[in-house]
Amino acid sequence: MSATAVAPRTGRAASLPADERRAAIIDAVVPLLREFGEAVTCRQIAIAAGIAEGTIFRVFADKDELLLAAFEREVDLAPLEASIRKIDPDLPFEQRLIEATELMQRRVVDIWALVSKLGPILHDRGKRPLDNSEALTEIFATEQSSLTTDPADAARMLRGFTFSLTHPMLASEQKAAHEIVAVFLHGIVREGDA
Repeated sequence: MSATAVAPRTGRAASLPADERRAAIIDAVVPLLREFGEAVTCRQIAIAAGIAEGTIFRVFADKDELLLAAFEREVDLAPLEASIRKIDPDLPFEQRLIEATELMQRRVVDIWALVSKLGPILHDRGKRPLDNSEALTEIFATEQSSLTTDPADAARMLRGFTFSLTHPMLASEQKAAHEIVAVFLHGIVREGDA
């Protein structure tokens, strides 16, 4: 069902503590932001959240604060870190990196979809360096004796490489995770041809 076709709420929304109400409203607004961007209306948000419009302003100062809170939650690294940590540690090293790269690629695409819809409201909030990934660093640390660099540096480099070969504004065609990891680990020159 489209966000605009959400059935009108009936009765009063359940009473929730402010933090839980904020989280519930953000849960409802994120899909709307992906569809409508900052043009989403408070009415659409209220319908999707099953609340009265006024309830939004009991926990957010204004619509911009809500949109920024939704953006901040979506760019939070914690869910990606948790997903990377769920990768089976018994898989071969290269396969673990492929799975981590697939997760990072989904994140790049999802965040870009959101950022491209929000536009000017973000101003400089979307412009910040990539946070370090402790979970990805931990994967590299399992093979530290084979690395030519520190595991944290290796993790930063793979994230940067993945970003540049995935971001819709940088890559005309997204590379598959296994291709990214193969080039990252083994280079672009065939063995014996260098």
